[in-house]
Amino acid sequence: MSGSNIARAGLLLASLCLPGSAIQAAVSSPFAAMAGSWSGGGILSTSDGTQERLRCRASYDVAGSGAQLRLSLRCASDSYNFDLASDVQYRGGAISGTWSEASRNASGTISGRAAGSRIEAFARGDSFSANLSLTTHGNRQTVSIRPQGTSITGVSLALDRR
Repeated sequence: MSGSNIARAGLLLASLCLPGSAIQAAVSSPFAAMAGSWSGGGILSTSDGTQERLRCRASYDVAGSGAQLRLSLRCASDSYNFDLASDVQYRGGAISGTWSEASRNASGTISGRAAGSRIEAFARGDSFSANLSLTTHGNRQTVSIRPQGTSITGVSLALDRR
């Protein structure tokens, strides 16, 4: 997998983890239930038919009244590692924020809507975009990412509270 595809995969994963935070908590403080450490993994699929297992660890820091979230995410597979950071806000059912991947000097935005235990969001960077679907039930979060314009065709993750 090339360096730019690795960066795109990392950026997509960062995007998907943040909005999931918004679906778990109450409307007045959507990120409160996500505070703390999470871990898990999943599968990254590419257009050439290969799949790679991912292992991830996330740390969610909730600020202020619970409407702001800072994420630190590290994921690894057999062929690459990435470290991501993101800041997301929640206001009136909507989520918005930014992400960055320092080792590849990449960044972008996240926007979407939270309803019950599900979120639908859109992540955008300089060279790609992705639709995100997230569901949180108790101490488990599942994520599906469908990118456009990359060799990555999908990412599926499951994270558990540690």
